[in-house]
Amino acid sequence: MNAKPWDLINPNTQYVPKEVFADRMNTCLTCDNFIKITSQCKKCGCFMNLKCQMAHASCPIGLWKEYSPK
Repeated sequence: MNAKPWDLINPNTQYVPKEVFADRMNTCLTCDNFIKITSQCKKCGCFMNLKCQMAHASCPIGLWKEYSPK
């Protein structure tokens, strides 16, 4: 599912644990599509420090998937 900016203010949005967020961000930081100065993705335009927190979000090039607790 694609994350939308308004998901951040939706009270039903679920967020990932800190460890998952850190893993996602570390993946983004090493990606050629990551714009470091703004923390944005060149592919989707999202601010990754926000998108990486949302459980239903996924990487546009498949480097990380939606999160569902086990």
